[in-house]
Amino acid sequence: MLRWTDAHNHLQDPRLGDPGPIISAMKSAGVTRCVVNATREADWPAVENLAARDEDFISPAFGIHPWQAHTATSGWQDRLKSLLEKHPHASIGECGLDQWTSDPPMEIQRPVFIGQLRLAREMDRPLTIHCLKAWGALFDAFTEAPPPSRFLMHSFGGSIETARRLIPPGACFSFSGHFLHARKSAVLDVFRQLPHDRILLETDAPDMLPPGKAITHPLPENHNHPANLPAIGQALSAALGISPEALADLTRENTQRCFGIQPAR
Repeated sequence: MLRWTDAHNHLQDPRLGDPGPIISAMKSAGVTRCVVNATREADWPAVENLAARDEDFISPAFGIHPWQAHTATSGWQDRLKSLLEKHPHASIGECGLDQWTSDPPMEIQRPVFIGQLRLAREMDRPLTIHCLKAWGALFDAFTEAPPPSRFLMHSFGGSIETARRLIPPGACFSFSGHFLHARKSAVLDVFRQLPHDRILLETDAPDMLPPGKAITHPLPENHNHPANLPAIGQALSAALGISPEALADLTRENTQRCFGIQPAR
C-alpha cells in the first residue's frame, strides 16, 4: 500500500463527527500522516488533544483563520506563543488573508495575520497560509512582516506568476481535490509548472470536496472525508504524468521537509 500524507485538514471540525473512526479509515486507506490545522482559539485544545492521542500520525498547527479573525481575544499572541513553546514540533496555521469575503473586513484580518507572521519568524516555525483573492495584500503583508523560511500556501489556486514570486522566500504549495473539478483545470496547469520539490497534497477536510470519481469515502452533506486523499493523489499523479508511487513519496518527503516532521522509522 502506498503511504500518503495529508498536508492540511481539520480533523477537529465537528462536521466530521467522532475523529476516531475517521482516523481509522484514513490509516486503512494508506494515509500515514496529517497536519491538523486549527482555525480559531476555541479549536486549539481540540487540536492539541488529537495530537497527544496519536503523535505519530498527527502534526498539530495552531492559528487563527482569516474568517475567524474577529474572534481573536486580547492576549491571543501570548497564548499562541505559550502553546507553541509547549509543542516544539507544532506549526502555525491556518492563517492568512481573504478578500473573497468582506466579513470580517481586511482591517480586522490583517493585524491578526501580521501577528502570526511575526511569531512564525521569531520562533522559526512553519506557517500555513490561506489566501483567496488577496495576493496584493499578501505581498504587502510580507513587506511589513517577512514569512518564516518554510511556509505552505494551502489549496493554492493562484497563477504561476504568483507562485514564482512566492518560491524564493520559501513557499510550498498544496493541491486539494476540489481542483480536480473540470472548471478548475487552470490550477492543474499551474501545478504542472511548479518545481516538484515544492508540491504537497491535502484534503482540507471536511471542505474542498473532490469530484465523484475521487470520492472513495462519502460523508453526509457533501463533507469531504480525509480518507479520500489517496484517490486525490492518484488523480493528481495522472495529471502530472508521474506514477502514484513517485507522487506519494514526493509529497510525503516534501511535507516532512516543510513542517520539520521526522520520518517514521
